[in-house]
Amino acid sequence: MRLRRPLRHATFALGAAVTLILISTAALSFVWTPWDPLAMSIGGRLQGPSATHPFGTDQFGRDILSRVMAGAVTSIAVGVIAVGIGAGVGIVIGIASGWVGGWLDEALMRLVDAVQGFPAILAALLFTAVFSPGIAISMVAIGIAFVPAFARLTRASFLELRARDFVIAAAALGVSEPRLVGRHVLPNTLAPLIVQATTSFPVAILAEAALAYLGLGTQPPHPAWGLMLKDAQNFLSLSPSYALFPGGAIAVTVLGLNLLGDGLRDLLDPKTAP
Repeated sequence: MRLRRPLRHATFALGAAVTLILISTAALSFVWTPWDPLAMSIGGRLQGPSATHPFGTDQFGRDILSRVMAGAVTSIAVGVIAVGIGAGVGIVIGIASGWVGGWLDEALMRLVDAVQGFPAILAALLFTAVFSPGIAISMVAIGIAFVPAFARLTRASFLELRARDFVIAAAALGVSEPRLVGRHVLPNTLAPLIVQATTSFPVAILAEAALAYLGLGTQPPHPAWGLMLKDAQNFLSLSPSYALFPGGAIAVTVLGLNLLGDGLRDLLDPKTAP
């Protein structure tokens, strides 16, 4: 019955299917792609879709299908690490703020406000001025941008849960604060945090594509969907399909992950669960 319930939820099932395809494509690209994503063929530049190159070729004759497949790895890596950074730092801040309270709560929330007013693109520009641009810059900048959402969500959950009867009863029985937080409070915040992480993943993919498009993220010749769109804009009149496939990959991936997040929210919320 537990397995049937998610499968009956159309939004979750469709989002999970798209996410599974994305992960499978990225995994497959480690062992096989139709062509080498970095192999150039000057004589085969800007070809349209064909049996040899189903998605066509770019301005250097590289196979677009192979580069889209390899670009999925970049998107997943940035999404996982950026969300991990945001969740890890944000949850720690939220726990300290929501459980301890007082002046520490006020100081941490003002820090979160300052971070929230500093967009990921500006953070990437700042890091690029100090370090060389690259995928690591994207991960850190996007991860920092996610910290406020996780911190505020965790803080709100802790403020609510620490006043619950089961927490007060555990404290009255002499349970230590670390055990009280780790055993009784934190597990009850996992559902909203999982939903937040799932809905943050497509935002991270879009942000990575934007940073790569601006030249602040993944650098040539490594495959990245945003970088492919940046290159394609100069050849739209010669090869319109060049931009279609990496742009379509971004759109389908973001749609699928958003559907997955919405489905999880419905399934984990008893008020809206089917």
